[in-house]
Formats: sequence, C-alpha cells, structure tokens
Amino acid sequence: MRDFRAKRYWLVGASEGLGLALAQKLSAAGAELILSARNPETLAAAVASLPGKATALPLDVGDSASVTAAAAQLGALDGMVFLAGVYWPMRAQDWDAKAAEAMADINFTGCIRAVGAVLPGMVARGSGHIVITGSLSGFRGLPGAIGYAASKAGTMVLAESLYADLRKSGIAVQLANPGFIRTRLTAKNDFTMPFIMEPDAAADIMFRHMASGRFKVSFPTVFSWLFRGGNFLPDWLYYRMFPPKP
Repeated sequence: MRDFRAKRYWLVGASEGLGLALAQKLSAAGAELILSARNPETLAAAVASLPGKATALPLDVGDSASVTAAAAQLGALDGMVFLAGVYWPMRAQDWDAKAAEAMADINFTGCIRAVGAVLPGMVARGSGHIVITGSLSGFRGLPGAIGYAASKAGTMVLAESLYADLRKSGIAVQLANPGFIRTRLTAKNDFTMPFIMEPDAAADIMFRHMASGRFKVSFPTVFSWLFRGGNFLPDWLYYRMFPPKP
C-alpha cells in the first residue's frame, strides 16, 4: 500500500467535483497538495477546505504558456493527478467546432501538457507517481459523445503508453476510468445516467486505487463491464446496443 504522508502531490482540475473530493482524501491521508484549476476564487475556497497543507496554483491546461509558468513554481513532486476536463453533449449532426476543439485541447492535450511538465523531473530522479483520469466513454465510440469520448480515449491510451515505457523505472503510472459522476458537467445530460455516483464515492474508489499497486481501475464495476466488454463485440452488435440519438 502506498503511503501518502508528507508526499507532495499536484492535482490538476481539483477545485470541485471528483477532483476536490479526491483532494480531501489525500489531504486527510497526510499529503501536501498543490491544487490547480482555472478559477482562482473557486481554487482558493477548495484549498481552504482541506485539513492539511495545501496551496493554490491557478492555471489553464489549454494554454501551454500557463502550464509552463505554473510548472516553474512546483518544485520536486512525488506525484501528480490529472482530473481536468470539460464536456458538452454533442452529436455529429450538431457539430460545434469550438466545443469539440475545447474538449480535445483541455481533456487530452491538456493532459499531455501537465504530464510533460513533471515527467522529465521524475525520470531524472527515478521516482514518481502519475495518475490519469479517463472515462468509461473512452473504451469505444458512443452516440452523442463527439469530442468528449475521443478526448478520453486519448488520455487512456496515453496512460497505457506511459505505463508500457515506465514499468520498473521507479515511476508508477495509474489510470482511473469512472462512469457517471454527479457534477456540473453531467448536469448537462438530458438522459438517464445509470449507476451515477456522488463525487465522494467515486473519489474513495480512486483513492484506494492510488494506494494500490494496480495499473487500471474502471468503475462502477458492473457498469464498466458493458463498456469493457464492448471492445470484444462485432460492430453490428455493438452499434445495435447504442443506437443514434434522435
């Protein structure tokens, strides 16, 4: 089991929702946290709510210069968790270029920027811990998920490639793929969301995963079987299960 006491962790996208709930658990476990998000006021309130030592470091993961400037203030880290994300429901018939590009640039390319800010230092030291948040929606294409599903698929493959390269290097890489979590993002959905979780319950699973030595967790478990199993279904059956949205 991983011990978080006196370890320095950078949480990107931690001012609310799953990120803040996970920050609460890491802080209670004794970790020193640096929280990052775009809104300084929300970020300050998040830091103030934590039981342990924490600092706010505002940044925009969609902006390379912002990430570079923030990285210069981080110092040596024991770990980082990427949780930042934006979401708009979107069918191909309702293509919104601005929203689609934002989902790609923040959810996926933002992850690349954040990982790139800390990975070289970890490689030089031969130690570190990188945790990436994917999604059940990233396992295979879904209707009404233009932009979001593709961006999450990218983060998941990124984590898999990092894990493939960094095994036995002293740098642990982990991937967490949650389903629906009750946040301001899922509030945009106008459909029933099976097995929807509260942020605290999802954070508890993610925290326990981070403390373990496993690479990947997909949850809720029963709901995840549908998405993981979908990779083994023929196209005609898979797309029958997920018909186009009207």
